[in-house]
Amino acid sequence: MPVVNPEKLVALQRQADDIRNICILAHVDHGKTSLTDALIATNGIISPKLAGKIRYLDSRPDEQTRGITMESSAISLYFSLLRRAAPDDAAPKQKEYLINLIDSPGHIDFSSEVSTASRLCDGAVVLVDAVEGVCSQTVTVLRQTWIERMKPILVINKMDRLITELRMSAAEANTHLSKLLEQVNAVMGSFFQGERMEEDLRWRERIDERVNASGAKTQERPAPSDNSIAEVDDGVATTVSDAGYEEKDDEDIYFAPEKNNVIFSSAIDGWAFTIKQFAGLWEKKLGIKRAVLEKVLWGDFYLDPKTKRVLGSKHLKGRNLKPMFVQLVLDNIWAVYEATTGGNKGKGDPTTIEKITKSLSINLPSHVLRSRDPRAILTTLFAAWLPLSTAVLVSVIEHLPSPPVSQAARMSDIVASSPGAAHVSPDVLSAMTKFQTKADAPMVAYVSKMVAIPESRLPQNKRRTGGTMSAEEARELARKKRAEFAKAQAVANGDDGDVTGIADALGGTTISDQSGVTEKAEEEQKLDPEHLIGFARLYSGTLSVGDEVYVLPPKFSPASPHAHPGPQKVTVTALYLLMGRELESLPSVPAGVVFGVAGLEGHILKSGTLCSQLEGGVNLAGVNLGSQPIVRVALEPENPSDLDRMVKGLRLLEQSDPCAEYEVLESGEHVILTAGELHLERCLKDLRERFAKCEIQVGEPIVPYRESIVSAAEMNPPKEKDLPRGTVVGTTTSKQVTVQIRVHPLPAAVTEFLGKNTTAIKTLYAERKAEEEGVRGIDTPLDVPHDQITERDGLEGAGVTDTGNVLSLADFKAQLKLAFLEAKQEADVWKDVVEKISAFGPRRIGPNLFVDATHQEICNKFLREENDQDGPNGGQVAQISADTVTARDFSDKISYAFQLATAQGPLCNEPMQGIAVFLEDVTVLVPSDEDGHAREKLGRLTGEVIRTARESIRQGFLDWSPRMLLAMYSCEIQASTEVLGRVYGVITRRRGRILSEAMKEGTPFFTIVSLLPVAESFGFSDEIRKRTSGAASPQLIFQGFEMLDEDPFWVPFTEEELEDLGELADKENVAKRYMEGVRRRKGLFIAGKKLVENAEKQKTMKR
Repeated sequence: MPVVNPEKLVALQRQADDIRNICILAHVDHGKTSLTDALIATNGIISPKLAGKIRYLDSRPDEQTRGITMESSAISLYFSLLRRAAPDDAAPKQKEYLINLIDSPGHIDFSSEVSTASRLCDGAVVLVDAVEGVCSQTVTVLRQTWIERMKPILVINKMDRLITELRMSAAEANTHLSKLLEQVNAVMGSFFQGERMEEDLRWRERIDERVNASGAKTQERPAPSDNSIAEVDDGVATTVSDAGYEEKDDEDIYFAPEKNNVIFSSAIDGWAFTIKQFAGLWEKKLGIKRAVLEKVLWGDFYLDPKTKRVLGSKHLKGRNLKPMFVQLVLDNIWAVYEATTGGNKGKGDPTTIEKITKSLSINLPSHVLRSRDPRAILTTLFAAWLPLSTAVLVSVIEHLPSPPVSQAARMSDIVASSPGAAHVSPDVLSAMTKFQTKADAPMVAYVSKMVAIPESRLPQNKRRTGGTMSAEEARELARKKRAEFAKAQAVANGDDGDVTGIADALGGTTISDQSGVTEKAEEEQKLDPEHLIGFARLYSGTLSVGDEVYVLPPKFSPASPHAHPGPQKVTVTALYLLMGRELESLPSVPAGVVFGVAGLEGHILKSGTLCSQLEGGVNLAGVNLGSQPIVRVALEPENPSDLDRMVKGLRLLEQSDPCAEYEVLESGEHVILTAGELHLERCLKDLRERFAKCEIQVGEPIVPYRESIVSAAEMNPPKEKDLPRGTVVGTTTSKQVTVQIRVHPLPAAVTEFLGKNTTAIKTLYAERKAEEEGVRGIDTPLDVPHDQITERDGLEGAGVTDTGNVLSLADFKAQLKLAFLEAKQEADVWKDVVEKISAFGPRRIGPNLFVDATHQEICNKFLREENDQDGPNGGQVAQISADTVTARDFSDKISYAFQLATAQGPLCNEPMQGIAVFLEDVTVLVPSDEDGHAREKLGRLTGEVIRTARESIRQGFLDWSPRMLLAMYSCEIQASTEVLGRVYGVITRRRGRILSEAMKEGTPFFTIVSLLPVAESFGFSDEIRKRTSGAASPQLIFQGFEMLDEDPFWVPFTEEELEDLGELADKENVAKRYMEGVRRRKGLFIAGKKLVENAEKQKTMKR
């Protein structure tokens, strides 16, 4: 294959209609990188013989070692077609295309890489393993294409496994492929159905609002005239007719081979085909028009051998005919495998190979035919007959849209979902939708992630291929070679002493100073520093080196463009053409291109938007597409003097990895948050070898927990006998303020609702904060800083599917009331509680409620309506100006104590979940002689009230039966029947629970879905692979928190329990073990801990 010159690729960037931006998406090990190799081989970058083996875009050594992709990589490919402009034209013309291809990972730990790749592309090539079928990540990547409104093509890969592994006949394979296609289409149909249900609900709500508004207008007019009635009626009729329900056709979202959006392939053997290709092959032989063949080659259509007519299944009349797909397509593929590899016989047939090559008019080289390797014949034959690159690239060009077409269809939806969409400039939206590329058009680019590139790999620091060295470079190289030769010769002769002298005499270069200090200094000089380059896509305008652009951070909103932190203006220092492992410099970039941009280091953390204007700019990075990091570990350098290097490396890692996060805990620990165990290994390897370049010690993984309470059958009697359970009366140390608080567990439906609507709570809180700004006192602690409450675990919104639609205040209240109504047994407890909610916690958005149940209503109502006048302002300002101290003065302090208490529960300082705190009474008893100076003593009382309220909430929590909530993984494993028992054994040993087990029809594989505690998951993947000899590999997806139904403080006290378990409770209390493990890690006191269990049994040195 001829090598394509980069200049040709740069020239094609100007022809937007001939560009295709595609990403390859699939489950792990479904063949993405092998398929990409075959496409790269068409440009002469690698040999076609090595395609599928070299895995060119897996540029990291650990990617090659493990055999999986960990980072999304981009490469630009050239492809040309001979096409006729019209059917009557005799001579076809050459048409050239530029394909910007992004290969993405399939492992769940690197799903954030898939998110960053998909926003940059216009189309997707989705791969599915022909044997394994639809897996967990397959559904995830299909959902990603649906959310991003990308047009997908389906590739059913690893077809060779049906022949070589499962030993299927062509007819069995046809049935298997039909079912596989139905599974994929069922996933796409579920997305369409869910979206239509949401649209239907919104449409009905709009109709109800308009009808109610029209009815209200009618009632406002006491004696309307005939004319006015007609106007109202006309208005209602017009409203309803305008809002007519719009039906949408779902036909274009499904995959169907007859539409040529399905490709059948084997990337490892280098072949692929579409129905269209075989229709062209059989057109002349059968005498059937190509258009007709394309429609009947897939499905229940049969070819009458006598009349050569196509029959439907109804017209078979009992005849046993093969479907056309089997007879004309699969039988031929099976025949090639039978002839080359032997199939079930185990030996090929040279005579059959000769017949096949003659019938296909293919000439195989004689050295290939003489080869003893049957795969060499197989791959060469398929490369000449059904080359993989041709089938895939032709389908990409014909069925996936160019940037102008894609942006016209997608941009309106993407901008509408961005923050402050209503304030985006019409010029910017028009430039993106209409694909304006002129220099004066608004420039908008989306930077999906920052990529770390060693300085030596930058184009300006690399020697051009075939370039000559300068005289000085040649002399320096010669000196080094002579010195190395002399040293090696001296060592071989056993004369180490004269090595220096010989080297000096021969080379004239100084290598005599071999001291450790000099070596270290030289090593530091030779360090290859990392530079961050933005991985970006330009949507409109033109970007050139030296241009000054605004960097809009992910929290930017065009509604308040100058809000802090303000967008920064940066100068573009370099632009790059992304070529996999290589980079090529570019002077400028037109719209529609995927490129690399330098000069953003220190201005973009992970993702951002580049825009030529600040007012009316669009924020494309505002939608969080990445998965939440779950696994946390504390790091420290082996050599304390390397701390600065480690911190600098951690900051660089955080910028270059879309999912990794770095933070410093209150205890001073440096903690890194990653998506999973494999992601953590990759981050640590990068940190040691690239970013920090020092040895680093890794602590035990920090697992997140939650604390909650339940009403159990066996509980200790309430601490306050005369008051309901959970009620605590706390008095400050000065005896001047008494707080009565009642803690109660929330209904499960309410906890779930609050967890799913954190975005709505955050939005409502932002609105309240804006209203109340400037009214609060100086000493009021408004917000609880994240680093002063508890360790962040990255799971505030993880594990629950946020509804996506931010509910309005009225909708939020209505749905919350419905959730409370489900708790019918305690209806009196939750009566009118929604109107009394004062705060959510922890961090103002958590699934816990702070309810003001006082008679004076001293706290602010969080869910008050806009027209509600008894808000926080009027009365409170009057109270603050008085000399006396009232209960209202402490409302915000108690609310602050609620935030602190729910952020650090009493069991092991982990966040609480699912509790309601009722503030029932606040009594202030300030001595009369101090009334004049009461306001001055408010500061001292603030600390006392916060401490007392916090401790009261903790005591009320312990009055119930406490529970630990464990972070859980959903584990999906595909395993054969031979290793099924071993898989079950590993899951059970790690306290897992099997949810389902289903056999994939037509295969010997079972799909096992189970739940596994995160605390028990470390080393789980390695153990599964070892126990099954690599036959099973798990996919772990964070599922949320599940309650461990065991009281960590439980001890046997009834006669039966003491008789069965004894005083020491031989049955292990798992919740207690987890709780004490966390307390030990945090340095908290562990009650009943014994340093020595049996002193008399200790061994001494003498014994």
